[in-house]
Amino acid sequence: KRICHLRVLIVKVSSLGDIIHTLPAVTDAHRARKDITFDWVVEENFVEVPTWHPAVDKVIPVAIRRWRKNIFKTYFNHEFRAFKKSLQDTHYDLIIDAQGLVKSGIISRLSKGLTIGLSDRTIREPMATMFYNKVYSVPWTEHAVDRVRQLFSRALKYSYDPQLVDYGLDVNRIIPSIASDSAKRVVFLHGTTWKTKHWPGHYWRHLAHIAKESGFEVLLPWGNDKERQRAEFIARDNSKAKVLDKQSLSELAAQINRSTGVISVDTGLGHLAAALAKPTVSLYGPTNPGLSGTFGHKQLHLNSNLNCAPCVKKVCTYSGPGVTDEFRGQPFAVTPACFSSHRPEHVWQQFEKLLNEK
Repeated sequence: KRICHLRVLIVKVSSLGDIIHTLPAVTDAHRARKDITFDWVVEENFVEVPTWHPAVDKVIPVAIRRWRKNIFKTYFNHEFRAFKKSLQDTHYDLIIDAQGLVKSGIISRLSKGLTIGLSDRTIREPMATMFYNKVYSVPWTEHAVDRVRQLFSRALKYSYDPQLVDYGLDVNRIIPSIASDSAKRVVFLHGTTWKTKHWPGHYWRHLAHIAKESGFEVLLPWGNDKERQRAEFIARDNSKAKVLDKQSLSELAAQINRSTGVISVDTGLGHLAAALAKPTVSLYGPTNPGLSGTFGHKQLHLNSNLNCAPCVKKVCTYSGPGVTDEFRGQPFAVTPACFSSHRPEHVWQQFEKLLNEK
């Protein structure tokens, strides 16, 4: 076994996009310093993701989302004690809180070792800095990926090339790997958390028909009943659209990896497509991709040109004239209205252009 001189704990517990944003920093550190091994604390739902990176040794799952439901019960149960024990089994040379929240700060402080994070002026929850021994300032104006890369490089004292973005995923670790072939496939990542970030279902359905006419199979993943129903609606009367079985993150990563490309709303899985270097067109309505959009090779962001976008609101407050469109002679309302900028024909045209880019 390789002798490791430096053991570093990463605290980045959620969400999927944020976890993926941390991977290029791990690659930088691994490239610059072969003497570092990383452990990683992550929410139980995302425990697969850090295991895909060869520089990550031990992954420690945490269940804050579940435990929050009954804090008192959690504090006294064996599960929390087991988590605390696995956290404190190792004395770390450095603990990097890459999340910048009070919850991640507490986890950092529970660990054994020197804790570092972002300064109170450059962090999401300034109170988290109470848990750090040392802080670094990284400008808010940078993309989330760049901010984490700067934090790691300054804490671990190495330089990196900002132009080179490598998420470092080892595709062989993503089980099951599905055999690649020459078939043209596009994955539609249609599920997202905010109601306002959803591209209209009729637009997805229209896009699936355009994809079929262009010789593409359309793959439709889903994560809950509502998403499954939307996937079935998109696939209706389309012989080339396939609603996938429920997938684990690894299985979904394998599906994305063997696809030709991805069309996505603003969702964590879009960042997974970027990490796998898949050509991805991401559709933004109420949100701004500038600071946290998909990042890397062959990523195209389509932003709304409606004057109230990006509003960054979970509830649409648009009060202008209603926007309608039609699919196969059936009119429908385009909601949220900011997505009227992204008509299916235009989206597909941009997708094909992206695929043909050298």
